[in-house]
Amino acid sequence: MYYQFAEAKIMKFGGIIQRWFEKNRRELPWRRTSDPYNIWISEVILQQTRVDQGLDYYKRFIETFPDVGALARAGEDEVLKIWQGLGYYSRARNLHRAARDIVELRKGQFPRTYNDLLKLKGVGPYTAAAIASICFGEARAVVDGNVSRVIARLYGVDYPINRPAGVKQIALLAQELMEEKMEEEMEEEMEKLSLAVHEPSGTSDPGNHNQAMMEFGALQCIPVSPHCEECPLAHHCNAKLTGRVEQLPVKIPGKRPVDRWFYFYIMTSNGEAILEKRGDTDIWRSLYQFPMVECKAPRTEQEMVEEMKGIYNGRHVSIRGFSDPIRHQLSHRTIHARFIHAEVSPLYSDLPSGWIVIPIDQIDKYPVPRLIHRYLESVKI
Repeated sequence: MYYQFAEAKIMKFGGIIQRWFEKNRRELPWRRTSDPYNIWISEVILQQTRVDQGLDYYKRFIETFPDVGALARAGEDEVLKIWQGLGYYSRARNLHRAARDIVELRKGQFPRTYNDLLKLKGVGPYTAAAIASICFGEARAVVDGNVSRVIARLYGVDYPINRPAGVKQIALLAQELMEEKMEEEMEEEMEKLSLAVHEPSGTSDPGNHNQAMMEFGALQCIPVSPHCEECPLAHHCNAKLTGRVEQLPVKIPGKRPVDRWFYFYIMTSNGEAILEKRGDTDIWRSLYQFPMVECKAPRTEQEMVEEMKGIYNGRHVSIRGFSDPIRHQLSHRTIHARFIHAEVSPLYSDLPSGWIVIPIDQIDKYPVPRLIHRYLESVKI
């Protein structure tokens, strides 16, 4: 539920946030275009990525794949390599698949409506609303984590925002706020016309409103210690007036991450190394890695050595060293990893299916999980 007194203020909120946005907006490259392709790429990158981290990825992605045709023509490994480090690799695969569908099924024409955008692989309500509003002026409210937080605090929403009832309530209020904002601005424009005042507001734009809401949550109404003393909505905000700023929004804790133990075997010989490609299920789908054994519990270094000698029976194995234990946190899993370095001879005979031998200096051309990428930046093999 949310407090009724907030409804009386709803027509003011949109304008206040818009004026704040005009003074505080960041100059970002995707705000200098209304090309749906560019907006699409930026929104997908930023779904689970901070702007400061996503900015360089956006620039590299657009430079490498400047339009939907270029993305459609690319190979999956090439797309995953550019995406490497961002995580949630299904986002990149969905972009690639959707780009091919646009080219092959839609003759290269980007969908122009919210409902048609939802038909693209990987495009949900958030991304569809962002593209439809920013590029085509459709009055669809964007609801991301930033907007949810602003709405929950502003209206005192008590439902958990990560449960269906809360999601529904936030979406309803966000849409009402957008529609009231559009009506308010239309009335202001009509009044200006009746008074022969010709000063375009430049704000009666659903896309502008959505960007203002997201920016307000990202910079002003931040998760911890928001800037309430400098907030233009402080005297209207339910959370501020009831002393619940740190308690809102309400979120139900997720499940405890599952522990998994990965042991990677870095086998080299005469300037070459072995990689394998992960399958189409589980984490890091279709990325490359060093041959790996997963265990149900931690292993000793001696057990790792015995494992390697068992796998490479008949070869000469010379152990070069072990990494320290590495903890890598994913959203639903905690990876406990170690790397074992070894010289193996011969390298080529009777390799298991799916293993490939590559020059060591070519490893950087293959898309690998961030865990491996970071490790390779810290060592020489």
